[in-house]
Formats: sequence, structure tokens, C-alpha cells
Amino acid sequence: MKINYKLLLIGSVVAIGTMALLAQNVNEREQERVDLATSPVVKEEVKHKSSEWARYYPRQYSSWKKTKESSEIIDMLDEKSQLAVLWAGYGFAKDYNAPRGHYYALQDNINTLRTGAPKDAKTGPMPTACWTCKSPDVPRIQERDGELEYFTGKWSKYGHEIVNTIGCATCHDNNTAELQVRVPHLDRALKSAGLPTFAESTHQEKRNLVCAQCHVEYYFKKEEWTDKDGNKKVAKVVTLPWANGLTAEGAEKYYNDVGHTDFIHKISGTPILKTQHPGYELYKTGIHGQKGVSCADCHMPYTQEGSVKYSDHQLQNPLNTMDRSCMPCHRESEKTLEEIVHRKYERKDQLHELAMDNLAKAHLETAKAMEVGATDEELKPIRDEIRSGQWYWDYAVASHPAFFHAPEETLRLLAVANEKAQKARILLVGVLAKHGVMNYAAPDFSTKEKAQKLAGVPLSKLVAEKQAFKATLEKEWYKIAEKNGDLDKENRKDVDLESSYFNNRK
Repeated sequence: MKINYKLLLIGSVVAIGTMALLAQNVNEREQERVDLATSPVVKEEVKHKSSEWARYYPRQYSSWKKTKESSEIIDMLDEKSQLAVLWAGYGFAKDYNAPRGHYYALQDNINTLRTGAPKDAKTGPMPTACWTCKSPDVPRIQERDGELEYFTGKWSKYGHEIVNTIGCATCHDNNTAELQVRVPHLDRALKSAGLPTFAESTHQEKRNLVCAQCHVEYYFKKEEWTDKDGNKKVAKVVTLPWANGLTAEGAEKYYNDVGHTDFIHKISGTPILKTQHPGYELYKTGIHGQKGVSCADCHMPYTQEGSVKYSDHQLQNPLNTMDRSCMPCHRESEKTLEEIVHRKYERKDQLHELAMDNLAKAHLETAKAMEVGATDEELKPIRDEIRSGQWYWDYAVASHPAFFHAPEETLRLLAVANEKAQKARILLVGVLAKHGVMNYAAPDFSTKEKAQKLAGVPLSKLVAEKQAFKATLEKEWYKIAEKNGDLDKENRKDVDLESSYFNNRK
């Protein structure tokens, strides 16, 4: 048999070349894996800019930027008109939207009517504490100025410095990329509850606690202090009411014991507690929390690209990533799981509507009782029921996904809220009858417009003031931030500055 050495040679060269390319590819991927495992250092002076992390963590950064895909603005006051009545006299009656992606967190805080329309660093309705969960600039300023100085003054005080939205430095150490929490209020709360601090916690629990620095119930505790120049000041410090445990009952007792009230209801005169967003606390009572599944397991599922495994930082609804978020543990089909989640939501929403309707009517019926001469002494037991009932209702729904994180606890809280609202209304029947009013029907609050009118919200005026602020002071903030080198311009793109946010608020 005649051997064609030329073909053999060519074949050998091709084979060797192919193997060389494969080896190079394997080596490159291995080097990439090693590079990723060897944490680079992001310089201290720029760590608050997420784009500075991109060169070292391109996959994580790229997926984080996709949080801007969650861009829809859903006006919850329009979706559930009872809210404006329930929060009459408080900022949430002016403006309340469903949360969007982290990319928009800072800008939405600036756009909302709740933060008002300040004209300078000393005006506006809200304290500096309202920035706390929105930006990695916050711990930078706390570390520079001191925590108490940061918490002293108006929200507008730091508008020119808090200019970068939630990002890499919010949760990661710039030297090691390990998880970290730099805001002191979380460790104080953990200690008050008798729980391990962040540093003492397991890595899996840290994957919850970086979320718990924001997704928790809190209030602004007044604290008197004296600065280095001897000036007496009052700080409003973010404080978590965990001293009695991480439950609705425990927090309510804490607030009652310290005499805290968030606002006096404009319609009923009730001293109201406004829940923030106790997502972490409710998650802990649910099956996923009890089984040790972390927030990141579902909302930041691991993704594999070649030899590289990383957490998806898009931070979205796990139903959008079921193959990675749900199916590694669950054996049902994706369709079956989606149907289960939908049923949970429907059950929650039924009780949610009932509780809101009864609470809103209780406020309006109390106002009628006041109008016809009922005394504060007569109304105290009614207001106590309304205060408590509204607390339980708000605790159940303020974190939005509680119906899934802890469905049994959410339904329990809503049932308690509805019972307290009904009890208040039964007591009101007697008080109204005593003052000659029979068969009173609360006014209609079936639309946002009607509800805000009852709540005394001058919406057009508030929108005009906010737009004037955006055309003046807000623009000055960003000019100063850019001049000082604090602004991450790459991540100011497409944040709805001008803004469609106000299209339906007239």
C-alpha cells in the first residue's frame, strides 16, 4: 500500500494546530478563572463608582446594568386608590410607585413627590436619612463626616454628593470583593435582637444581610448630640425596631413602648405607624428562609459561562430566571410553579383589598364622628384599633413580594388587620348613633383622584414645585458632583431625568 506522506503531514499539522488552539483556549479560560479568583483592588477614592469595577468584574457589572430593564413606572395610588386615604397627611398619599430596578433607585428617590422641592441645602420636608438605602455614596459620607453628622439636617444637604445609585460598593469590599455592610445601623439592630453581627454570620446569611441593610422595617430615631465645636444638634438616625424580635408584634410593641408615631392621620386624627419594607423579617418566617435559602439564591442565581461561574446581578423576579432560580431545587414543572405563585398572589390580594377598604372606611367614619362632636376620649379605643390594624396591613404588603416569601404569615397579618378595622367600625356605629347619626356611608374613594381629594393632596401644585426643583437645584447638584469628580457619568444614562415619571401626575 502506497502511503501519501504529504497528506499525513498536512493532517498532522492541522491536528497539531487545532490542539494548540484548544490548549490556548483552555489556558485562557483557566487564566480568566484564576484572574477572577484573584481579587483586584478598586481604588478607595473611586469605589463608589460602579463603572470602576467593570474592568475587573465585567460579567457582574454587565448583569447589574440590566436592572435598568425593570423600568416601568406603576402608580400604586392609581392601582389601589384606598392608599391615598390610608396615608392622608403623609408623603405616601402624594406619590407611591411599585419599585423599579436598582439602576433607578437614586433617581426615583429624587423624582418622588415625597422628597419635596427644596430650594437649597436647608429646605424641604425630608431628613438626610432618606438617602440611606439609595447609594454607595452614603457610607462614604458617613465615614468622612461621622454617622451623626450625616443623619443631621435636610435631605437636600447632600444632594450634590449622593449622586450614584445602588451598586458594587453597596455590598462589596473594594479590596477583596467580599460581601460587606458599611452602614452601622444593621449591626446595631442585629445586636439588639440577640443575633450574630454581619462579621459573625455565615457566608450564606451574609447573602441575606447585604439585602437587609435596606429591605427591612425602620424608623428615624431622634438623637441629640454635640459636634466637635460644641454645637448641639439633633440627628434622625435610621433604626430597626428589632429589640423584641423580627415580627410585626415585636415591632409594634417597640414603637408603642417608645411612644413613636410616624404621622397624625389628616382625616381621622389617628396616630399612625407607617411600615417601610420588612422584606427580610417576613422572608425569615417563610419556608425558604427557614430552609436556609438566601435572597441571592433566587434573585441572583449562579450563571455559568465556560469555566466561569458568577452571580447574576440583574436582581429580578425569580420567575424570569426559573431554570436557574427555582428548578435546581424544585421538581415540579415551571408552569406548575408559576400557577402556584399566581394562586398565592390572588389569595393575598383578596384579603389585601378587604383590609384596605375597611381601614379606609374606618378613617372616614371617624372623621364623621369628629364632625358631629365625638370627643377624643370616645374615639381613643377606635383610633387604637385603626392604628394597630393599619400597622398589620402595611407590614403584610409594604415589601411587595411577602405573599411569596411568607404566604401564611402574610395572610395571618391581613386577617388580623381586617379584624381590627371591622372592630373599629363596629365601635363607630355606636359612637355615631350616640351623636344622632344613623346609617352613615363613607364617601367614595374608588379612584385616585377622589381619594387624594379626600386626603387633601394638592397634586398639581406639588408636581409644579417638583418640576421647578428639577429645572434648578437638581441640575446644580450634578454640575457640582461632576466638577468634584464624584459622579459616575456612565451610570447616569437613561435614568429618566426629565421625566416620564410625572406624565400622569397632574
